[in-house]
Amino acid sequence: MLPRAIRPSLREYRTWTVNSRRLMAYRPRADDIFISTYPKCGTTWMQHIVSMLVFRSPEPRSIHEVSLWPDTPIRGPIGPVMEKLEAQRHRRFIKVHLPLDGLPLYEGVKYVHVARDGRDACMSWHNHQLAYTPYALAQLDRIGIDDCTLGRPFPRVSTDPRIFFRQWVTHGPDSPGLDFFDFEASCWSERQRPNVLLVHYADLKSDLAGEMHRLADFLDIQISDVLWPELIRAADFDAMRREGERLLPNANDHFEGGAKRFLFKGTNGRWREALTDDDLALYDTKVHDVFTPALAAWVEAGARVTGDPRESAC
Repeated sequence: MLPRAIRPSLREYRTWTVNSRRLMAYRPRADDIFISTYPKCGTTWMQHIVSMLVFRSPEPRSIHEVSLWPDTPIRGPIGPVMEKLEAQRHRRFIKVHLPLDGLPLYEGVKYVHVARDGRDACMSWHNHQLAYTPYALAQLDRIGIDDCTLGRPFPRVSTDPRIFFRQWVTHGPDSPGLDFFDFEASCWSERQRPNVLLVHYADLKSDLAGEMHRLADFLDIQISDVLWPELIRAADFDAMRREGERLLPNANDHFEGGAKRFLFKGTNGRWREALTDDDLALYDTKVHDVFTPALAAWVEAGARVTGDPRESAC
């Protein structure tokens, strides 16, 4: 029996890298896990952590094999992707770069959202897009041209981080992804549902063990006391980067520098040297216009500073 639907998706999203219509073919299982993130906010890190919890092992597994990404046309026609998802016998943990209003919600299915300070996310997203190989760009071009909604090649991004940042904040015509601010507002609005967990990149950095325990409790996964230290060591970002070739064995096809470029630095604050006061004022204005004060504080600093999002009234 399929899990009972709580609500359908509320909004359609369609870019060169995501198409929420593809999830119309999704058939839920009662213990499914969705990992919903804006790009470069700790997606692969969270997939790796959940992988270790699900398999109860620190062994690095190919992320693309164990945690499918069905909402992206980059993975080809949706039919074979869903066949592969249906064939998985382990507890499924599914990557999406869709906010929660772009997903159908089901009883029993768990939704984990990972956020990051927008300025850090933007800098990492810029580095990510500059690393696309000719093969990756040709693939994105073909997706855009073949899509009747998009109808054009993938917009090339400026090498200047300031230009990129200002386009990203205003979400102008040359910004090829989803709007970060709407994305975070959507996930924040669902924060008090019992099957939704909001995690922050800064909290993973400052208290990885605590966040992993919190995540395991949310997912109803029991880990032995003996195993926990191994999992926590293997989940450290530097440890994950050392295992990059095993976690992302096909990264060279899409990124110059392969897994090492994809798992770049994992650091915060690089925007301080790249952006001017005017750039930051533009960002602050957008935050003020879209976020509530509580959401703005949480996106910037995480729960270690602001408290549990579920306890916030606004």
